[in-house]
Amino acid sequence: MNWARCFVALAATLLVVACDPARTSPAGAPTGSASPAPPSQPTEITLAFAGDVHFTDRTADLLGDPATAFGSISSTLSAADLAMINLETAVTTRGTPEPKQFHFRAPASAYDAVKAAGIDVVSIANNHALDYGRTGLADTVDAAKAAGMPAVGAGADAAAAYRPWITEIRGTKIAVLGFSQISELWSEWRATDNRAGIAMARDLPRAVEAVRAARRQASVVVVYVHWGAEGDACPAAEARAFAGEMAEAGATIVVGTHAHLLLGDGWLGNTFVQYGLGNFLWWRDDAYSNDTGVLRVTLENTAISKTELLPATISRRTGRPELASGEDVARIHREYADLRACTGLAASPVP
Repeated sequence: MNWARCFVALAATLLVVACDPARTSPAGAPTGSASPAPPSQPTEITLAFAGDVHFTDRTADLLGDPATAFGSISSTLSAADLAMINLETAVTTRGTPEPKQFHFRAPASAYDAVKAAGIDVVSIANNHALDYGRTGLADTVDAAKAAGMPAVGAGADAAAAYRPWITEIRGTKIAVLGFSQISELWSEWRATDNRAGIAMARDLPRAVEAVRAARRQASVVVVYVHWGAEGDACPAAEARAFAGEMAEAGATIVVGTHAHLLLGDGWLGNTFVQYGLGNFLWWRDDAYSNDTGVLRVTLENTAISKTELLPATISRRTGRPELASGEDVARIHREYADLRACTGLAASPVP
C-alpha cells in the first residue's frame, strides 16, 4: 500500500468537508443537517370595493372605448388582488320595462369595460338587474358568462342566485356573495327554487344559510348588499339587523351601496362592515353627492389588518370617478370618519 498517497487523499477530503458550505452545520447539529427554515411570513392580500356603476346618459358614450371607460381610477382597482363593484343595470337589448320609475340597461360591452378596469367580480343583486324583466336578467347573466366576468346575487333560480363565487389568492380561499334589501318589487323579483331572480336579504333564512355554506368552503367571506334609503347617511335599522345576521353567519366583510352617498364603516365583533360606498361611475350629476371612493381592505392570511377609504369624486363632465386631490382628500376623510357615529359600529374589532 502506498501510505503517502493515502495520506494526501485523506487530507484533501477533510479540506473539502471543512470548506464546503453545504456540509457546514450549526453548532451542536450533526454534520450535513439543514439549517432551520425561517418562520413563514404573513401573506398580504388586498381587496378593493367600489359602489354603483352603470352606463346610461353621460356614461353611455364611455362604452365607445371600453378599455378606457373607467379612466384613471382603473389603476387603483387593478392594483388590488380582488376588486368588486355593483353593476346596477340590465345588460340586454331585449325585454319589457318593469312597472317602476327608472330603467337602466347597457350593451354587453359593459362587461368589457368592467374587466378592463381591473374588476374581478360584480354584484347584480340590486333594484335594476330586472328592469327589463326576466328576459333582460337572462341576457345579463349570459353576457357575464360570455365575457368571463363572475356575477353574483342573481341567476336562473335560487340555487344560482345565492351561490357564492369562490376564488383562491395565494392559498387563501375567498367566497363572494351578493344580496339586495331594496323593497321595490322585491317579492316579484326574488329568486325561488323554480324562478329566476335576485338573492334577497328579506329571504333571511336562505341568505343566512348561503353565508354559512360559503364559510364552510372559504376562510374569507365577502357579502355585498344593496340596501339603505336614498339620501340617508345613516344605515336603516333593517340594514343594521341584516349586517348582524351576516356577521353571526360567518361573514368576514359586509359592504353595501344604494343610498347615492357615502355611509360609515366599522366593526361588528370581528366582522368589518361598510354601509355605503355611494355612486361610482354614474349617469348624472347627483343631487345627493358626488363624493365616492375605493374601500381598500388588506388581509394578512385570513385576518383583516387594515381598512382605508381612498377618496374620489365623480366628474360632472364624464361621470367617471377620479381620485380626489387637494382639499377634497382631507374633507372627504373628515366627513367619512364622522359618519361612524350613527352606525352603531366599533372603531376596532371586538373579540
